[in-house]
Amino acid sequence: MIRRFYVHNFRCLENFELPVSGKSSVLLIGKNGSGKTTVSFALEILQRIARGTNRVDNLVKPKDFSRGRKDVPMRFEIEVELSSQIYEYVIAFEFPEGFKELRVREEKLAVGGKPVYSREAAQVHLAKTSKGKEAEFRVDWHLVALPIVQEQSQTDPLFIFKQWLARMLILRPIPALITGDSEQETLEPNSQVTDFGAWFAGIVGYAPAAYAKIDEYLKQVMPDMKDIKNPVTGKDSRSLVVQFSSGQGSLLVSLKDLSDGEKCFMICALVLAANDAYAPLLCFWDEPDNYLALSEVGHFVISLRKAFESGGQFISTSHNQEAIRRFSDENTLVLYRNNHLEPTIIRPLSELQVGGDLVDALVRGDLEP
Repeated sequence: MIRRFYVHNFRCLENFELPVSGKSSVLLIGKNGSGKTTVSFALEILQRIARGTNRVDNLVKPKDFSRGRKDVPMRFEIEVELSSQIYEYVIAFEFPEGFKELRVREEKLAVGGKPVYSREAAQVHLAKTSKGKEAEFRVDWHLVALPIVQEQSQTDPLFIFKQWLARMLILRPIPALITGDSEQETLEPNSQVTDFGAWFAGIVGYAPAAYAKIDEYLKQVMPDMKDIKNPVTGKDSRSLVVQFSSGQGSLLVSLKDLSDGEKCFMICALVLAANDAYAPLLCFWDEPDNYLALSEVGHFVISLRKAFESGGQFISTSHNQEAIRRFSDENTLVLYRNNHLEPTIIRPLSELQVGGDLVDALVRGDLEP
């Protein structure tokens, strides 16, 4: 679970801290352009580092500096609690005059307050462990060290943190692009979830019992669903098919032919199963209610919130009144910007004075931190 997430000089986020410590689920609300999706982009940079992207130019660009302030480092800090241990990771990028791309200025990882490694510019220092000595090596300034530093085993804190960070779910699905085809398995879907088939195969392969969780949820939202099949369609390929059944007979439908809303139900089922199979999991889902009918939104949001009460963390954005009403004031964060030249401000809804109904205040545009 995230205890602290701090971002500075990245797009509209300046001296920005996301107050989600101790909250199993959080809703971000605010006008378009207030910075809600930018928070997910900041998290995605750390996710991509853990998944192996270490060239700085493939992570951030000069245009990502807030208001073109290239003289101030771009900074990301995350503090996470995993198995009663506190993990702290910091990385800062700079763009010296005359350079064509950003480079690493500072980087460090600490567990329980003790450094695993630290870095200044090109010099990486590995702290002494029970199995080894202190060590130092140099790395290209334009490469991030986290994917390069080797872990000793699956119990190594470095491995635990990198795996948690890599398995974060940062979701901005485009249902029309989801086909259900796959040629491999993964536990690390892309943000658009176009690799849904590989993710389904990965979860079921990793934890076969997860299929029961998927089946249970989908039968609640689509009562006529009977089964999901993933038959072989080629030498190394599969394609998901959903079987529906009623008193009138049975029907097989390719996953790519489901409606956009039904594909969102499928994604939700995998989120629930993933958090059950390899919790604790962080899921940031940007506007998950986009493709749902009003009557479906409430159950959808409550299912996700309840699933993360026993572990992990769920963060969502929304403009939907039914979704907003499913979160308490303590779990709702309001993001605000006066204009595009000002940074994002964030405040818990519980600290704001709202005149009358929250949704009515949002419609009137009266809600400001």
